[in-house]
Amino acid sequence: MLLKNQIALITGSGRGIGRAIAQLFAKQGAAVFLAARTEKELAAVAKEISGSGGTAEYADADLAQEAACVHVVAAAREKFGRIDILVNNAGQYGPLVPIEEYPLAEFDKVIAVHLRAAFLLSKLVLEEMYTRGSGVILNISSISAKAAYSWGSGYAAAKAGMLGLTRVTAAEAARKGVRVNAICPGPVSETRMSKELGADLAKRLGISPEEQLAGFLNGLLQGRAQTADEIARAALFLCSDQASAIVGQSINVDGGVAFY
Repeated sequence: MLLKNQIALITGSGRGIGRAIAQLFAKQGAAVFLAARTEKELAAVAKEISGSGGTAEYADADLAQEAACVHVVAAAREKFGRIDILVNNAGQYGPLVPIEEYPLAEFDKVIAVHLRAAFLLSKLVLEEMYTRGSGVILNISSISAKAAYSWGSGYAAAKAGMLGLTRVTAAEAARKGVRVNAICPGPVSETRMSKELGADLAKRLGISPEEQLAGFLNGLLQGRAQTADEIARAALFLCSDQASAIVGQSINVDGGVAFY
């Protein structure tokens, strides 16, 4: 097992990509601590993992709030004693509007849940990792950080900021035994966020959701969406010793959209 005896804190793990990462990490031997806003979803994922022989605990929290970030890290340490792996995955897309119509409060909210939370959680776990001389931080960014899509300025700015945070944290942490990387997923059409975004885009464009999705996927080299499991497998690789020499990178798992 690639993560035997590791402790992983995974945010946004009540559904979608975070859920898939938590399930796979647990299958690979990690004890996982789940964090998201919806207690019912977290309980369901923890039950799934426990039912399959894995170990999972959770805390519901709005990670846009500093106190919630502090609480989640403290709760994970209380349950498992330490944090070996941090996966910053929590987020939301925000309103689908052009910049001139984007409410500042919504922009701040999107930045907070993606970028600010990733910064705060990294800040909270790094000292422990430095003392131990080992650890992994993985930031889940997006191809929106690298490619231009209209009507999502908050999300794109937050995800691009996560790549800057990844590089700087990696530069500071590498010689202290901590690896920091990012994944930029493409469209994972099975997730709730992707479905809601697709429906909103279709409405704005005056086409059906099916037409919107088909048109978007046609722009990918593979011509298909990615799955949450495919993102999870990339996360597993980057958080395992198999990626021991990969530092400060943003890996596209996007079916062929961005090439840097």
